Amino acid sequence: MQQSHHLPLEGLLLVFLIPSQLCTICEVSKENHFRLNPLLNTMINSKYTSGSLPASVLLSLRLVGIQNQNLTQKLFQQVRDYVEKTRLNLTSGNLALVILAVGACYTPDEIFIYENHLVSHLEDKFQAEMENMVVHDGNPLTNYYQLSLGVLALCLFNGKYSTTSIAEFFAPENKNYYFGGQFSVDTGAMAVLALTCVKRSLTKGQTKADEENLKSIENHIQSLVKKILSEKKENGLIGNAFSTGVAMQALFVSSNYYKESEWNCQKTQDTILKETSQGAINIPPALVQILPALQGKTYLDVNKDVPCGHGLDNFSISIQVPQPVTTPHSPSYISVHYSLKINETYSTYITIPNGSVFIDVMKAAQKKNETLFGFTVKQSSWGPYITSVQGIKANNNDRTYWELLSGGKPLSQGVGNYVVHNGENLEIRWSKY
Repeated sequence: MQQSHHLPLEGLLLVFLIPSQLCTICEVSKENHFRLNPLLNTMINSKYTSGSLPASVLLSLRLVGIQNQNLTQKLFQQVRDYVEKTRLNLTSGNLALVILAVGACYTPDEIFIYENHLVSHLEDKFQAEMENMVVHDGNPLTNYYQLSLGVLALCLFNGKYSTTSIAEFFAPENKNYYFGGQFSVDTGAMAVLALTCVKRSLTKGQTKADEENLKSIENHIQSLVKKILSEKKENGLIGNAFSTGVAMQALFVSSNYYKESEWNCQKTQDTILKETSQGAINIPPALVQILPALQGKTYLDVNKDVPCGHGLDNFSISIQVPQPVTTPHSPSYISVHYSLKINETYSTYITIPNGSVFIDVMKAAQKKNETLFGFTVKQSSWGPYITSVQGIKANNNDRTYWELLSGGKPLSQGVGNYVVHNGENLEIRWSKY
């Protein structure tokens, strides 16, 4: 579940496109490539040196055919350093992203996958996820977004997995598709991509024993697509701005499960382009999922046996980073009300510089009273996320996390991305999903 606030993660991928899918309708035409400038600039100029974000950016660029050698080799080196630094102590989803990015098309880089036995390591991690679900009431070690990435990478790179387990655990009614009672669009969408890959593999080499699994998987895809479409907003976004990219990818590969009239692909594309041009979507992990979709690509287009294609390779990318829009008379400092809720509520007023993000408020509160407001944080490609407050740690097996709220409503942006406003009532709450 890729909730940008606390269950971080990253993604993208597969092989061939179904002729009936809608990607050609949504592909940004060459004469409109200039509209991709804000999106590409944010990606290219971002500080994508931490976690698995370099892998996500590399995967996205290769899918749309950007082959700038200096850029891609820099990203590959960052991915390599990341793997070697962590000594493969990666989550299943992060390892899957590395495999997908490095092996996205036929290049000399792919030998890194085989030299380091990355696919077999992913098999082990995926098996550990399955075993944890059996022991801990269906809860994976990570979350279903990462689990889906793992299935997708294993499927595309000929790894071993149990189709029976996938048919069982990826049923749409599974609690892991939900976060705080709300269906997680990006989790469901990534599952659709993974299940579609498994379905194609079963269809090509089907045996009688696979018939029941294939039927279950097809039913899962159909049900998940219905849930994804039910989260469609009036302006065309699906879920929110951060889940729309991977939702578009899922709908591209599943067009035979819904009517064309159920989704106005062009409207979704126009809204996404408008949002990125205005800086409303400026988080690289969200943009790396959006870019392939705007070019009619999905993570299922990863093909390790074919050289990198040409798409935006000759597209001129500006190095200018869009400047944030500010009002002429905005104050230098603002004041917010900050609360921490566990069994009881602790509150304080915080003054911070205008333009501060949620974590700046938390840091200021911690300086005032470390006993009450002390917290720990971990970096991911989606930015920082809170791992504990007052020593109380988030735990996947208990399905607990630290939820961010404003005015009592959950935020869709992370602690390092959400810009706070003067007079706002902010809260971090110990919650279950």
